[in-house]
Amino acid sequence: MSYKSSLPPDLPGARTGLAPDADALFAMAEAAFETMPDVFKPHLKGVVIAVEEFADDETLASLDIEHPYDLTGLYEGRPLTERSITASGGMPDRVTLYRIPILVEWIEGGERLDWLVRHVLIHEIGHHFGFSDDDMHALEDMA
Repeated sequence: MSYKSSLPPDLPGARTGLAPDADALFAMAEAAFETMPDVFKPHLKGVVIAVEEFADDETLASLDIEHPYDLTGLYEGRPLTERSITASGGMPDRVTLYRIPILVEWIEGGERLDWLVRHVLIHEIGHHFGFSDDDMHALEDMA
């Protein structure tokens, strides 16, 4: 029986069987970000993408999440639907992907890692556009 990696072969760890590091997940997120439809791209300028191992305790507590494995991504910023032309000077919007929870979900779910990273990224970008979790789940169910 042979094992076929679900990682693109040019990413670190793809040929060795090692878990992808933060740089590899960031590369997948950047590739997914670049494939966003052109109509969305002007609204995504300035959105920062980051990869961290886990969410910190303060973040988990603020979201009422008990276990760090339960949070794969987070959008921080002001959604486009809540912006005003009079507001300025804020921090850039940020999407953080949490590497270890994403890897755990990848192992448990068996889908391609780059697809999972794309899914988490798009979900968090949905918050940037003002969608709630319920809105995004309904859209996913319709797709």
